[in-house]
Amino acid sequence: MMAVPQPTLEKETEDSSLLPLVHDIIKCMDKDSQDVHQELAKLKAKIQEAREQISSMPGIDSSPQDQQQQLATLREQVRTKNQLLQKYKSLCMFDVPKAS
Repeated sequence: MMAVPQPTLEKETEDSSLLPLVHDIIKCMDKDSQDVHQELAKLKAKIQEAREQISSMPGIDSSPQDQQQQLATLREQVRTKNQLLQKYKSLCMFDVPKAS
């Protein structure tokens, strides 16, 4: 099983925040500025980018039932591996020197 590198949560949060754009739009409207259309275009682009990110997420095309089944399978694998690990630990074949 290969590990897939995950982007940091901080970067995802920063990239998906729409509040600063909404705030800029409100400021432009308060000042009766002509920049409102430019700020609205930025917001629209950011929403489109978020839609593209969501549609490219792994598992997005799976139904909730499929996702639950996959989760149950993975949990069963973890349970089985934990049982095997405990079994091998109890065999006392591994002499691990203790730090003194």
